[in-house]
Amino acid sequence: DREYINIDYRIYNIMSNRLIVSLSPHVHSGDSVQKNMYGVCLALVPALIASLYFFGLGAAVVLITSIVSCVMFEWLISKFILKREKLSILDGSAILTGLLLGFNLPSNLPIWIVVVGALVAIGIGKMTFGGLGQNPFNPALVGRVFLLISFPAQMTTWPVSGTVGYVDAQTGATPLSLMKWAIQSGDASVLNDMPSALSLAIGQHGGSLGEVSAILLLLGCLFMIWRKIITWHIPVSILGTVALLSGLLHYGVSDVYADPASVLCSGGLMLGACFMATDYVTSPMVAKGQIISAFDCFIKQLDCFVVVFFKNIAVFDFIEINNIKTYIIHHKGIFCLVNAYVMNTRNKFAVTVFNRLIDRI
Repeated sequence: DREYINIDYRIYNIMSNRLIVSLSPHVHSGDSVQKNMYGVCLALVPALIASLYFFGLGAAVVLITSIVSCVMFEWLISKFILKREKLSILDGSAILTGLLLGFNLPSNLPIWIVVVGALVAIGIGKMTFGGLGQNPFNPALVGRVFLLISFPAQMTTWPVSGTVGYVDAQTGATPLSLMKWAIQSGDASVLNDMPSALSLAIGQHGGSLGEVSAILLLLGCLFMIWRKIITWHIPVSILGTVALLSGLLHYGVSDVYADPASVLCSGGLMLGACFMATDYVTSPMVAKGQIISAFDCFIKQLDCFVVVFFKNIAVFDFIEINNIKTYIIHHKGIFCLVNAYVMNTRNKFAVTVFNRLIDRI
């Protein structure tokens, strides 16, 4: 009996010294929230420098105000409202939210509006749901949408590239506004006023701070993929979808639609695809889910494709109906997909024109 007791004691001693019972994860890769958040901020540094170069003092004022305000509001809410002992202002998430919010704003936006946007982004978009990891939407986009609805005039006044000042910034049309006007007017010559694809890629055009230098934003995306902060699935799927749709519109429908290179390098597409759609909290975790999520963006783009395409038919009163009929037959797979999607939407205009087209064919 004594021998069995000694054996049991030795087994217990070995087990108690070598086995640690804990919750998952049991294998740690060395990543942390802080490391990844600051990694994303580092990836945005080249685009930040470009925005300072193209928009001068205004970019610095807006970005600093946005970052400081986001950090301040997260500290105030965590300490005095949520009464948390452990504060999260040093994990980099508030800094990243402020940086992304600033990238979605024009460089001449008044400081107090930037502060309001930061309050909404952190207070409503993030901390209302419990903080990092529990927010259903990207906080920076929540702040931007609120500002766009509340202050449409200020949020749609875009300084031109090369602006140095803040208050007296010179404003002008953006590439996206020119694309929109070309489609609405049916005049392809409007696109002649657009910057070249190279200028768009470099960032020599008006718009928000995050619309400049698609090349540097793409470089930051490659840096994050290399550091394994994100995977390639979401950016490649979204950018590939936009390239496909813009190519179909430009080469298959009408030259009033801009070419794919100009579409990819204009607006906030590159910033959204690389830095916002890849947000850990609001994006799928597995590769298949990420591709399906990008395909969902593809379906949403098809809705825009249908409305614009059928608007052109309605404007020209089916003059080109034979060519359109040939186009649809040659692309029957796409046509059937558009049909199934449009008939399930509440866009009465698209459904009505779609039915008229079917009757004429």
